Amino acid sequence: MDINSIPILLRRKIEALLLKHVLEVITERAGRAEAEAVIGETCSRSAIEQGAQLAALLDHTPTLEDFAAILPNWTREGALQIQPIETSVEKMEFNVTRCRYSEMYREMGLGDIGHLLSCNRDGDFCIGYNPDMELTRTQTIMKGASHCDFRYRMKKGERE
Repeated sequence: MDINSIPILLRRKIEALLLKHVLEVITERAGRAEAEAVIGETCSRSAIEQGAQLAALLDHTPTLEDFAAILPNWTREGALQIQPIETSVEKMEFNVTRCRYSEMYREMGLGDIGHLLSCNRDGDFCIGYNPDMELTRTQTIMKGASHCDFRYRMKKGERE
């Protein structure tokens, strides 16, 4: 089975089931701050690797258009409800108005670390996918906001 055939929402749930126990063990041995740091770094590395793997499938450096084409991987099965704002060669902007990732983590009792398990991956993904692509986000549903404001841009001077 190809791991990419598994919906990302389900992948994140499976990962969270294991990481919940990793969090508990590290918390017992080294404290909560260290446990969160390890979980955060682990998820960051995973996101960078996933970005690099998806970039390797292309015969060119990924663009925002390429990213827009794979965005349905994250929205599959209603995992995210997106309100598009603007998409161009230089930027892609949208708001997430419903996040089932956040809902799932809260149901699992992991709402307090959901940002480590999912939200922080978004910017880190860019590092592996195309380091000239950057994400700015000022709020998330995971942290209690009404929506997540995703603002992707290509860094100045790096556009083709």
